[in-house]
Amino acid sequence: MTKPELDMLFNSNCAEGLLSWFDINKRSMPWRDSKDPYAIWVSEIMLQQTRVNQALPFFNRFMKAFPSLQHLAAASTQQVLKQWEGLGYYSRARNIHKTAQLVIENYSGILPNDYEKLLSFPGIGPYTAAAIASIAFDLEYAVMDGNVIRTVTRFCGIEQDTRKIGTRKIVQQKIDQWIKGYPPSGFNQAMMELGAMICTPIRPACQSCPLAFKCVAYRSNKTEQIPYTSKKAKRPHQAISVAIILNDKGEVLIAQRPLDAMLGGLWEFPGGKQKNNETSLQALHREIKEELGIEVSVIEVFMSLNHAYSHFTITLSAYLCVLKPTETLQIPTAKASDQIKWVSIQDLENYPFPKANKTITIALMKKFA
Repeated sequence: MTKPELDMLFNSNCAEGLLSWFDINKRSMPWRDSKDPYAIWVSEIMLQQTRVNQALPFFNRFMKAFPSLQHLAAASTQQVLKQWEGLGYYSRARNIHKTAQLVIENYSGILPNDYEKLLSFPGIGPYTAAAIASIAFDLEYAVMDGNVIRTVTRFCGIEQDTRKIGTRKIVQQKIDQWIKGYPPSGFNQAMMELGAMICTPIRPACQSCPLAFKCVAYRSNKTEQIPYTSKKAKRPHQAISVAIILNDKGEVLIAQRPLDAMLGGLWEFPGGKQKNNETSLQALHREIKEELGIEVSVIEVFMSLNHAYSHFTITLSAYLCVLKPTETLQIPTAKASDQIKWVSIQDLENYPFPKANKTITIALMKKFA
């Protein structure tokens, strides 16, 4: 099929069919049922990293804690991170908090209805700016997410690698043309909904698709081959040892990660990566000495768990410990963290932890309940 023919694939019949399908089949969502730019913004940040059904409880919890942009801006970073706990990508929580404060400071607490201004805020990139601009303010900016990329490449029969910038530029050019003359909010949501509900990665429901009559992949029986996405590089694996250090009051020592580090602002049990030719226990003792300036005695292996981050995986080994008896009093010092605290085990639930550490806190609270 030639380029002019490809460009003419999506016509008014396609657009009208897509919008009609969306009107009938769209799912009810708290941010969709509202034109509140704040709710739409929060939802779009969350949906960058998780599916709708998984995001819903986090969204509801977050909005209950911070029902308005003003409430969010007035909160502490720790309060925001606690409400974001479990979602991952915590830099997004810090960015959303900072943006709320900037909106209060520079725009009287109202998100600006301007794409370029939205793009200037921390954590708001082209996708999020286009989503807010179109869904909240009906501005003509086409949204490109994974669902849209899949739908467009199948519809147009685009077989190039979707990881390539060039392929994504082609998709963006298509939807920038297709959205013209149609309600931006409805068009963008319809495209994303179609990809989520019909044009799914595996076994798409082509018989129910309003675009099937023009879809190149469907007509050429290539829905399993398109889109083509090259494989990701294998994620490296790290072995981590952490100490659950108890004192004679039954309190446990936790450390706050530096704000400019990965998982910044969250709390964790002190420890770190196992080096080459090092055992898990050797890593534990070295890390505790380096991070806190103390020595510990291991009581028992508390638990071991596996966890996957976006770019690497870990095996986390946690040990119940006490301060090693010495001739002089050992006082832990925050050498590698923003601060350290002795807290009661039952009070751990009041601090935001990364997911793997959160699993440990839950097990601790059950063990010492």
